Amino acid sequence: MAESVEVNRATLLDGIPHGFLGRRGGVSEGEVAGLNVGRGSGDDLDLVERNRALAAGAVLPGARLVTVYQVHSADCVTLGGEPWPEDAPVDQRPKADAIVTDRPGAVLGILTADCAPVLFADREAGVIGAAHAGWRGAIGGITDSTIAAMEALGARRTSIVAAVGPCIAQDSYEVDAAFRERFLTDDLPNARFFREGRTDHFQFDLEGYVLCRLRLAGISRVEGLRMDTYAETERFYSFRRATHRGELSYGRQISLIGL
Repeated sequence: MAESVEVNRATLLDGIPHGFLGRRGGVSEGEVAGLNVGRGSGDDLDLVERNRALAAGAVLPGARLVTVYQVHSADCVTLGGEPWPEDAPVDQRPKADAIVTDRPGAVLGILTADCAPVLFADREAGVIGAAHAGWRGAIGGITDSTIAAMEALGARRTSIVAAVGPCIAQDSYEVDAAFRERFLTDDLPNARFFREGRTDHFQFDLEGYVLCRLRLAGISRVEGLRMDTYAETERFYSFRRATHRGELSYGRQISLIGL
């Protein structure tokens, strides 16, 4: 029997149906035991669909789950009408890494397994957004694209709040010098998000970087949950941890927000 789903929430999003979910709860077994929502994880697809229904029901019962085919881009799509079918073939689903909407009855979902999930809301305008910020999307401007798409629906930057959910923390995220150089070339002050580690390697603060990008974009009210997907083995899935352990598959968790 599935355990109850753990829903982690952000203070800034209080009163808005949302949640950053991990692996607790759900019906998957083995290496991906728990609330695995990743169709590409090698898990039994029937179990994955049951987990998706459990996740959506834990945040906004009765709402229709809407996700995209994530490609580590800076592209955001707007849900302006009837949601695309969740069971549609990959080539018929939007390829993007963020979704925004002002339509009630939908719950937007972003899948992660170390990357940073970001949930947005403008209560006054009734506009929400969800973004997948891996390092490529983060430096490419995925949060900026999400904010711009929300503004197109009537949101205002001064009213938008944003929360960054569980992701790989700086202590767990070792990168090489070439990785660091990409960020310094983009903006020299990015050096503050890297701490020296072993020779020619650094520890990267993904959450801190994403929070900074949000503030620079004019979002003054931001929150980071400070949860480490790599270190918190029983609570979250982690691509890097699975790789280091030599596991054949890894699960994905979902972060959700709805109206």
